Amino acid sequence: MRKLLSVLLAGAFIVSAAGALSACNRTEASGIEQKVEAAATMTEDELIAEAAKETGKFVAYGNSSRIVDAMEGFVAKYGTQLNLSSSNAAASKQTDTEIFTLIDTESKASSNTQNASMVLIQDSASLDLYRTSTDLFYNYVPASLGSNISESDKVPLAQQYINKLFMWNNQGSDVPEFSNVWELTEDTYKDKIFFKSPKSEQVNMNFLIMLTGEEWSGKLEDAYLALNNNTAADDVGSGKKYENYGYKWISEFIANCNFSINSDTTMAQNLSKPENAGRMGLFVLSKLRDDSVLTENLQVAAWNEGSDNNYVKIEPFAGFMYALYAQLASHGPRPYTAMLFINYLMTAEGFAPWASLGGYSSNSSIPVTEGDSELSFWRDNLVFEDGKYIISVKTKVEDYINGLLK
Repeated sequence: MRKLLSVLLAGAFIVSAAGALSACNRTEASGIEQKVEAAATMTEDELIAEAAKETGKFVAYGNSSRIVDAMEGFVAKYGTQLNLSSSNAAASKQTDTEIFTLIDTESKASSNTQNASMVLIQDSASLDLYRTSTDLFYNYVPASLGSNISESDKVPLAQQYINKLFMWNNQGSDVPEFSNVWELTEDTYKDKIFFKSPKSEQVNMNFLIMLTGEEWSGKLEDAYLALNNNTAADDVGSGKKYENYGYKWISEFIANCNFSINSDTTMAQNLSKPENAGRMGLFVLSKLRDDSVLTENLQVAAWNEGSDNNYVKIEPFAGFMYALYAQLASHGPRPYTAMLFINYLMTAEGFAPWASLGGYSSNSSIPVTEGDSELSFWRDNLVFEDGKYIISVKTKVEDYINGLLK
């Protein structure tokens, strides 16, 4: 499986292989498909009744460690009815790569009683490829969500969103002004931008890949013109150094980056120290919750009228936003239990482990943390990950970026 997917990711046989595999995989996955269809019209009590009939261990894997807390809450709520306890229900944090490998391996096991039945995955591009070329995952959308979730968040089901924002240490008198991302390509920021290397951080790689598409390269062109008195760059266009303004910004931004820190927590801590006045970083907003981060020394590159005065509008984007996707593991022993767990994760009670600064449920009825901005605001100010676009250009753009990192 991993060999096949590496070939697909290289772009050699995506269309033909995915088509052929999908035809047979949908047949193999007919059992889970029928159960999802049946669950769509069930009441919660009926779903609980079906889940109570299931045997085997209930296992969930997630890219977020908080899935462990969510599982504990789920067992506390439904354990008696489903005969679940800490001995036969467990969740664990895994990387996306580990999740894909585990689910693939488990699908070949002679018995599925210990297999995972549900996953939370971050890498939308790889998930899209797995969903179209294997039968390992199946989508399920709780009927109870109704109109509280946008159509774009249903397939695959986005359980929540996470944002990475540009932030900078605003202490001292020698702090550069920052209102346009092209300023980050200037000599002023040479070696002053903390950025986790795209070679080791797929989220950052996906962020950069998104900038090469028509939408964001166009917005970067507008921002460049606004900063340069409406004068176009002479090295962008057909037959020139850069294919579009996305490639130009990536190249010049990377030249100014400092890749010495490979942890968002460490980055937030170091950037907030007084001696790092004027330095910049891109990391998840949730790290500002950490008591070891001197938040009074940091300014966030986003602005929303009526919110904290430290928010500043940046053109054309203030950072990146990506989702965690909830999927059924097609070869797990407890699909109805997994669907009930996904129902739970999409409620305020189930989302509670993530309900703090920088955590955004795709269920619009669940409010954001006080002082934070609504998901709709971030949609207008951040680059949103699009797995289908990323997979369509992944090999080409990754090769370009890796060439810059040599």
